[in-house]
Amino acid sequence: MKLTFSAAILFGLAVAMFQATPALSQTKPGSIFKVVATPNENQGNNALVAASASSPKDIWAVGESTIHFDGTKWTAFPAPFIDGVENFLTGVVDVSPTLAWAVGNVIGGNPGQVIERWDGKEWSVFPGPNFPPNSQAALFGMASTSANDIWAVGSLDTDVAGFNLFEHRDGTPWTATTIQQPPAGEALLGVSADATNDAWAVGFKGANGQTFAMHWNGSEWADVATPNVSKGMNRLEAVLALSPNNAWAVGYSTPANADREPKRTLILHWDGKSWKVVPSPNVGPKTHSPSNRLSGLAANSVNDIWAFGCHFAVDGSGQFRTLVLHWDGKSWKLSPVPIPPRVSWVTFCFPELSRRQAMSGSSDPSTKRPMRRLLPSILRQEISLSC
Repeated sequence: MKLTFSAAILFGLAVAMFQATPALSQTKPGSIFKVVATPNENQGNNALVAASASSPKDIWAVGESTIHFDGTKWTAFPAPFIDGVENFLTGVVDVSPTLAWAVGNVIGGNPGQVIERWDGKEWSVFPGPNFPPNSQAALFGMASTSANDIWAVGSLDTDVAGFNLFEHRDGTPWTATTIQQPPAGEALLGVSADATNDAWAVGFKGANGQTFAMHWNGSEWADVATPNVSKGMNRLEAVLALSPNNAWAVGYSTPANADREPKRTLILHWDGKSWKVVPSPNVGPKTHSPSNRLSGLAANSVNDIWAFGCHFAVDGSGQFRTLVLHWDGKSWKLSPVPIPPRVSWVTFCFPELSRRQAMSGSSDPSTKRPMRRLLPSILRQEISLSC
């Protein structure tokens, strides 16, 4: 893992999303975070779900909008197909001021995946792998270790089967590797790479939703067993690869047959031999079932790691609030964050400076049918974040 910037710089790059953003700086007592004004380029939706940075003066955040930070302010740049209506980007890697990549999904018109490249002046569609007729590809996560080692993961749905999808660029045209899913289905939502022979992809599998992870060893992707903490939904939404014997994955779990299915934070750690559950805190109202979920990870060092997502407000109003946890090398603790004004929902996407990886999250699709038949549903719900 290459360490490039201090924690103070990383904190200053976090953006809390809110509506009708005036120019302001608002912090919560004891918080190291602040709300930063961002532009809304679309008349409709402008949600941001992934971020990446090559330096403190070169940061991209993408989703239903595509915005850039130059060290002074955020500016919106149009990206093909991304209109704040149906189409959106789910991952981004920022290599340099003149090179960045983003992936996402197009729902309207000719549905499927989209790959876009920034050349220092504008975003343009870049050719991706070719897929069989009557198939639909979707991408949900992106990561890189260099300009010539970039991964995007998701799913490929065909008439006869569903496949886990791994797309890679090594400086030559994008290539795709597919692995057929079992009948109950699987979904990959996050990816992280520490080296050309050490990458992880995580998500969930099965009709009831259980944790799911796959590892790249430089030659192939293979399933690796992961624990679950309940008989209800257990889902991983993001992963952070630090070294071959140190990786983290986060998401949420729900108790079996819970009336309101309250979500609880779920954090797993890889020690080079197996994944294990690590205790993590939760917050929530006393009058309602607490609901917590983690959707992303970022790190400055092995003892300075951040996990983030959302939870229900403690006042019982039902509003969403940003949830941030910090790992200090010993335990995960809650970190105070500001509350933006006029909020409908809040989450964080952190630019991971040291490895240029993107963080993203998504909402729960129904689990009553095999996953491969739910691909369009996952696409439509990807940015409708729900705690």
